[in-house]
Amino acid sequence: MPIAVLLAGSVLWGLFWWPLKALAGAGVAGSFVQLVAYALPALVLAPWAWASRAAWQNRLGLLALIALLGGWANASFASALTHGNVVRVMLLFYLAPVWTILAARMVLAEPITPLRLASLALAMAGLAFTLGGPQLFAAPLGAIDLLALSSGLAFALTNVAIRAGHDSGDQGDHGELPESARAVAVFAACALFSAGFMFAAGEAPPAFAFETSPLLLALVALGLFWVLPGTLATYYGVARLEAGKAAILLLAELVVGVVSAVLIGGEHLGLKEAVGGTLILAAAVLEARSEAPPASAGAPA
Repeated sequence: MPIAVLLAGSVLWGLFWWPLKALAGAGVAGSFVQLVAYALPALVLAPWAWASRAAWQNRLGLLALIALLGGWANASFASALTHGNVVRVMLLFYLAPVWTILAARMVLAEPITPLRLASLALAMAGLAFTLGGPQLFAAPLGAIDLLALSSGLAFALTNVAIRAGHDSGDQGDHGELPESARAVAVFAACALFSAGFMFAAGEAPPAFAFETSPLLLALVALGLFWVLPGTLATYYGVARLEAGKAAILLLAELVVGVVSAVLIGGEHLGLKEAVGGTLILAAAVLEARSEAPPASAGAPA
């Protein structure tokens, strides 16, 4: 069941670009789509988060950090998907394992093993191919590239912050932050960042008339039947599987996103992107294997 649920969540996130571009093509600004799509799940989960306040009310600093990093990761990723090339954005975002290696070394003092060093080298080579190969330094990175890279970095730092909080909870009086509290914090922050994107771009919320009500219903459906179940499915699977196995299964999102963008979105997968994606995928698999506990370790805690 955890494997099936995690894969289902990966399919949803891998296809997330589809409704974003469809709504943008219908004239609904991408930032407004994100604002609604993330604010609604936050409101739905808020009662559960409030009910668990005894577990997080003394850890507001950590919760705020997770909200800041996770909110930016989601908002910048969705913006990059809306306005950029889906294949390129997905490949740049999935450099997250590389940033996780470096951040875990600096923050958690985790060792960089030969396996992790190899995955780091593969991922950096994949980044170079994805961004243009020999022409990498001929021109500065575009805004969409920077958004995609920063979203992956923020996602990695979010995972490190969650792990650091869990480790400190094991050593102190507090346990791990409740999933509902983390989800509400990240969703709310993402909605705020999206509102900031709207303000910075000078976008105005669309005026929904009766004839445009299907668009409003589509926004509500995106938040409640796509973003919310996708997030809960990911949380459910990750919490019940070994870290290495979960990381490998989550790569289904990258495969679904790239393949669907080529087959459905009509995007082109060039040789450089194909080579870069293969290297990044190999790096993520190596990093996942480095996370997997030995067979004799027994069931994960």
